[in-house]
Amino acid sequence: MAATDTPILAVTGNEAVAEAMRQIDPDVVAAYPITPQTEVVQIYAQFVADGKVTTEFITVESEHSAMSAVVGSAAAGARTMTATSSQGFALMWEMLYIAASYRLPIVMTTVNRALSGPINIHCDHSDTMGGRDTGWIQLYGEDHQEAYDDTIMGIRIAEHLDVRTPVMSMLDGYVISGAIGPLQMLPDEAVKEFIGPFKAINPLLDSEHPVTVGPFDGLHGWYFEHKATQQRAMDRSFAVIEQVSEEFAELTGRKYELLSPYRMDDAEMALVVIGSTCGTTRTVVDQLRKKGVKAGMVKVHVFRPFPVQAFIDLLGSCSVVGVMDRADSFGAQGGPLFLEVRSALYDLPKRPQIVPIIYGLGGRDIFPDNIHEAFAVLQKAAAGETLPVERTYLNLRKDRV
Repeated sequence: MAATDTPILAVTGNEAVAEAMRQIDPDVVAAYPITPQTEVVQIYAQFVADGKVTTEFITVESEHSAMSAVVGSAAAGARTMTATSSQGFALMWEMLYIAASYRLPIVMTTVNRALSGPINIHCDHSDTMGGRDTGWIQLYGEDHQEAYDDTIMGIRIAEHLDVRTPVMSMLDGYVISGAIGPLQMLPDEAVKEFIGPFKAINPLLDSEHPVTVGPFDGLHGWYFEHKATQQRAMDRSFAVIEQVSEEFAELTGRKYELLSPYRMDDAEMALVVIGSTCGTTRTVVDQLRKKGVKAGMVKVHVFRPFPVQAFIDLLGSCSVVGVMDRADSFGAQGGPLFLEVRSALYDLPKRPQIVPIIYGLGGRDIFPDNIHEAFAVLQKAAAGETLPVERTYLNLRKDRV
């Protein structure tokens, strides 16, 4: 069966990721259940029990332990994966830095969920946006298909010898993870061929070539240089991500870019969006275009490394840009994505006005009318109106704030 001839299935986003993991068949998976990610590892554990994979599945007592286990596994020379969400992601915090600093090619699915408190189990991006500086490559998927595809491409990106850096692949909690959506899987053999065999680099278990992992790297050591090499690997990863995407497009017909423009050729105003809200935004862009409004959208696929030049190329000719954050950066001038986009465009001789927009925290619904409201703010700015520096909150109960 050709890669493009497989049937279209109706699955949850979590099922899509679990199926990608089954086809990858990593040597080790260590994980701890947490809503709304639990179904990923639950399904995968059943694959292990049914003998559909050869993976060693390690059940642990916490997410900190899960990341500790995958660090040990990857350092030992095994292809290793895991998955988490929200508070579990936060509990891994110490070990996220260690995984990246040791340049271990772990791939982790993170189902986006709000961080407490107050207690909330629904979608926003506060978990992984908080981890943006841990040294992991970050891919954000829009839908079920992208969640599946990013899992497979993530293996190739993380394990590339120019990168050797862990990858986290995101999908929106419940909106994608628990909802039914379309998925066109690759044949198992096509995935195996695409990812290739795992190549261990300096594995701990190679007794003929002993190495030290985790030594003290203090005042007169090489810590500074190690941090610089992490950044250089991030810089190199742009080319690797694009190369892997090109090869994946040849296999599937699905092309993924660092940023995906929509109706941006002549756009005078644009929204920058990340995750599942992109679909709603496209619909509103089309509606505005029918009314003669030159609106566009830029979808963020790769957030780390941050594609500065791609943002400049796509947004430099706009008069006003709204940046949609499903997370906030308290005490800063806007959300994390806004701060990055504004910084990227700052040195342009003529830069657009950039508007911070916050939406969807704790799973708050985002409707087409809310996207229209965001574009209405941009239209005011395009007409020359000076906007207040405060964030624009969409679908906020204003009488309670």
